[in-house]
Amino acid sequence: MSFFDELGRYLGSANNRGQILGDLGDHVYLALLPLVLGIVLAVAAGWLGHRWAPARQVLMVVANLLYTIPSLALFVVIPGLIGTKILDSVNVVVALTIYTAALLVRPVLDALDAVPPPVVAAATAVGYKPVRRFFAVELPLSVPVLAAGVRVASVSNISLVSVGALIGTGGLGVLFTDGFQREYFSPIVVGIVLTLLLALVVDLVLIGLRNLLTPWTRVGAA
Repeated sequence: MSFFDELGRYLGSANNRGQILGDLGDHVYLALLPLVLGIVLAVAAGWLGHRWAPARQVLMVVANLLYTIPSLALFVVIPGLIGTKILDSVNVVVALTIYTAALLVRPVLDALDAVPPPVVAAATAVGYKPVRRFFAVELPLSVPVLAAGVRVASVSNISLVSVGALIGTGGLGVLFTDGFQREYFSPIVVGIVLTLLLALVVDLVLIGLRNLLTPWTRVGAA
């Protein structure tokens, strides 16, 4: 039997297709929820670091240290820190939120630094208070630079979710571990292809959101 015949038989099973869809749904949840939470934390940290130089240095050091922690070790340590069970998917969400925030701190700071000072001064002159100015002027103008970091973080999360399967959490990594344990290559190939496709789709969605939130960049290009 050729590999493609084997793959056809694997995908022809309703139970296998159900498992694949379930694992894909888990993967989307475990990758994208931490992405959203991490963006919120990174923007808050970036706002603080952008306005207070001592905080900027501390944030950069902490972010670098957090991102160097091996993902598998963090997945195992998190339950002891927050009191969850080792197989709870919350552990992956918390760990990847930490990674996302750590990865995005520098891009957020760079994005805010890239906002032209005359624009900030003009907003202040017309009566914008600091908080309103940040959300109405500085943050929107920083989106083009910030979007690049978010795209990298999304791919990183989609990849790291697969590691969680080693400790029994869901996601497409389950197909990898199942395939390796049974020396069955079909689920491994399906898991790899779906992971790549998911990363591609999420990246395209993020590009679309960036373009939607920055219409002035298209006008300038035209």
